[in-house]
Amino acid sequence: MRIAKPLLLVTTPLGVIDGVYECYKLAGGLVFIMLAMLAVMSCAAATVVLAVRRERLETEKGAKWPS
Repeated sequence: MRIAKPLLLVTTPLGVIDGVYECYKLAGGLVFIMLAMLAVMSCAAATVVLAVRRERLETEKGAKWPS
């Protein structure tokens, strides 16, 4: 896990950039549709992360566990 996580954090954006470039070479104008899809998926992922962080903060702030 110590090697895999940094490797994924580096190679995933490089793979996405390479994919967008190949899309531009193969389909030209359709790269805009691919970029729109990437923007929507990024927004969805950010929304999920923010919701989880907000709920975790609420439970840590207000939770009183019975002893």
